[in-house]
Amino acid sequence: MERIKIAVIGIGNCASSLIQGIHYYREMGSQDGTGLMHKTIGNYGPGDIKVVLAYDVDERKVGLDVHDAVFALPNCTITFFPDLPQDGVKVRMGRIMDGIAEHMTEYAANRTFVAADAPEPSEAEVIEALKSSGAEILLNYLPVGSEEATRFYAGCALEAGLAFINNIPVFIASDPEWARRFKEKNLPIIGDDIKAQLGATITHRMLTDLFRKRGVKLERTYQLNTGGNTDFLNMLNRSRLSSKKVSKTEAVQSVMADRLDDENIHVGPSDYVPWQKDNKVCFIRMEGKLFGDVSMNLELRLSVEDSPNSAGVAIDAIRCAKLALDRGQGGVLDAPSAYFCKHPAVQFNDDEAFQLVEEFITAN
Repeated sequence: MERIKIAVIGIGNCASSLIQGIHYYREMGSQDGTGLMHKTIGNYGPGDIKVVLAYDVDERKVGLDVHDAVFALPNCTITFFPDLPQDGVKVRMGRIMDGIAEHMTEYAANRTFVAADAPEPSEAEVIEALKSSGAEILLNYLPVGSEEATRFYAGCALEAGLAFINNIPVFIASDPEWARRFKEKNLPIIGDDIKAQLGATITHRMLTDLFRKRGVKLERTYQLNTGGNTDFLNMLNRSRLSSKKVSKTEAVQSVMADRLDDENIHVGPSDYVPWQKDNKVCFIRMEGKLFGDVSMNLELRLSVEDSPNSAGVAIDAIRCAKLALDRGQGGVLDAPSAYFCKHPAVQFNDDEAFQLVEEFITAN
């Protein structure tokens, strides 16, 4: 069986869903692949992916086999493949930097307990670990607002010769300087800020695009989200949200016929509701004008399990990055970034991005 060897930074809910999904679809084998956007990409199925290196900073995960760590607290996502085999890959202590918001220590349910007895690795140690593990691709699953830590690990990927997939709203792939550095090293990069398979932003984008195509003038809109996982708790610190709001807002603005003034659009996380756990509830309202300047409005409520909703997109991103490595293609992968991420370097509407990804996969 062919393998795509990956390293993962942050063994939280998203990593849990990703790893469960790898084994779930490996177990399914040649069955229909329900829930996947692409059953195969190139010659690679989801089951061809293997985690060979993992980092976290929580004492309840550091030192555990990665297949045990994905079920450790404070993870709270749904368990859909509980019988993960022991993998032999132990979760290593990572660099803390700005990866933990100060207010996280005040909450019992989703608190992060730093592994105080495990020393943080040096940059040289991380680079050497990436090289010796055989990993080809590094996935970033750090908390929102981890600007310094994301840049640290992106730099390590460059030095170790790995492709980089940036799943969070810190601007790396969409930053021209970082894009240049990955291009010079001929290493693929996909980012920034992963979209869900069918989540709040992709739904909001599609409705906005529908308004544009049907000649409806969109005048005001909001997207409000609540959830009870560590991600939503982390985002109670509004100072960590600036790039997240930019990413989500631009994803919607970019498909509008006419951009809205700031006071007429609100797209962003809204509040932490502990009992929701990994369930995310989204409320979208759109107000506009139809034929004859007649008013209309639309309201939508969407409820999804947050982490599995992005795992299938990550599986596709991993396989596209592997295709680029196989082809010797480096730099920002514009088509996968536009289709899989909220804040790519180049925005396309979703129909265009879908077509571009299909052409990328078939090497047209």
